[in-house]
Amino acid sequence: MQQLSTLDVGIFIVYVLGLITIAYFVSREKVGHKKDASDYFLAGNSLPWWAIGASLIAANISAEQIIGMSGSGYAMGLAIASYEWMAAITLIIVGKYFLPIFLKNKIFTMPQFLEQRFNHNVRMVMAFFWLGVYILVNLTAILWLGALAINTVTGVDITVAMAFLGLFSLAYSLYGGLKAVAYTDIIQVVLLVFGGLFLSYTTLNMISNDNGVFQGFALLLEQAPQKFDMILSPEHEHYMSLPGLSVLLGGMWIMNISYWGFNQYIIQRALAAKSLGEAQKGIVFAAFLKVLMPVIVVLPGIAAYILMPDLEPADKAYPMLMSLMPSGIKGLVFAALVAAIVSSLGSMTNSISTIFTMDIYSHYRKERSQQHYVKVGRFVSLGAMVIALLTTRPLLGELDQAFQYIQEFTGFFTPGIVVIFVMGMFWKRTTSKGALTAALGSAVLSLTFKLAMPDLPFMDRVGLVFVACLLLAAVVSHFDKGAAQEQNQSVDIDSVEFATSRSYNVSAMAVILVVGAFYVCWW
Repeated sequence: MQQLSTLDVGIFIVYVLGLITIAYFVSREKVGHKKDASDYFLAGNSLPWWAIGASLIAANISAEQIIGMSGSGYAMGLAIASYEWMAAITLIIVGKYFLPIFLKNKIFTMPQFLEQRFNHNVRMVMAFFWLGVYILVNLTAILWLGALAINTVTGVDITVAMAFLGLFSLAYSLYGGLKAVAYTDIIQVVLLVFGGLFLSYTTLNMISNDNGVFQGFALLLEQAPQKFDMILSPEHEHYMSLPGLSVLLGGMWIMNISYWGFNQYIIQRALAAKSLGEAQKGIVFAAFLKVLMPVIVVLPGIAAYILMPDLEPADKAYPMLMSLMPSGIKGLVFAALVAAIVSSLGSMTNSISTIFTMDIYSHYRKERSQQHYVKVGRFVSLGAMVIALLTTRPLLGELDQAFQYIQEFTGFFTPGIVVIFVMGMFWKRTTSKGALTAALGSAVLSLTFKLAMPDLPFMDRVGLVFVACLLLAAVVSHFDKGAAQEQNQSVDIDSVEFATSRSYNVSAMAVILVVGAFYVCWW
């Protein structure tokens, strides 16, 4: 290995073996008890708040997050931390307003909630959509970017690195399901936080010539003040990525709400909580960790700008800083990087198996045993990983910016997804036809804006499409009288806890119109 000593490799091997051992230990069942679907997909609804919070962050932080955000810190500075700090606020919103609804209805998946609220067709459309995105976009991107990170640090062939990551994630998550993933994520997050903090400490100390981190930070502010601008001007070279005040007032909110509130891959941990109170405390813990993340992943990138001013490309910042770490510590930091990758892979495959098994397979193969569904879930996890390994290089091998590939593709559908859930929860008159119109309109309008206005920043496009989809869903639902009556006969809408009063419905429509007008005028 190019940059790892024998001690580093030894520490990493101990980490791998230890993680697999702990995963099997926490996955053991009591004598006489066989693992059922709730045990496998929702950890038996037994997760405490600290496991939920840690697992949320471990699932969220992967190679593209660590490498990419450090590179963005190097290139554009602290402004990229807007993603993290706004995510912290979003998590509080999710915990306060969305989680009570989801947990009251005792759901396994997000598509299941859509069937409760709308109908089976909406559930199936969204289930197949999410399976496609999770396998061919998210899972492949995590594998590719993770393998690139390992290749940069160690020189290991990318294909070999992908195979190792896939096998490692399956080795500790396939048997135990969500419980194994969530409890081992605690170790992953500890490694991630302390590895990142040590990297920040070391780089700041280097800037100050061993005179301490506070002097190093003061010198960083003095020598690179432009890297601490939070609102980028239109003249800034990275304005298209972070378009000024639109970041705080526009599309980033939509991206965050979709990711943290309605993404099976993330919200599944909260659905597995012991109680609503534990879930909400876990959300708050995750929000605290998100506030800390810029210190772990962005600050080292800014420090690298002073230590290595001619570095190209910027995404090399984190791996290059790792090469400056002393032997032993380097192994721990590398273990933290791999921990972030495999925890995301384990979480993703578990969510894929949950959606396929509980939303699709169980519908066509009813009244099978709980253990049968668990076996199906394991086979699906394995199959999803095999498909991702076979398709990753053809899909991503020629792309310069795999992270942008994720953002661009998911951004086409994100506005519609947020509209479906938000209006479904908070406006009783929303119909299934209105929901599907918003989903289709999101893709069509996003593509139209992209082709017609290529200079429109990505975040602004997401915000404008969201407003348009809100109006589409409201108009179609308003005129869809017959469908609304049929839906109310076939689906017990009142079993879903959301505002039902006439005054609230009027207020919701007023808010939709005001927000839409404000955003269009602002843009």
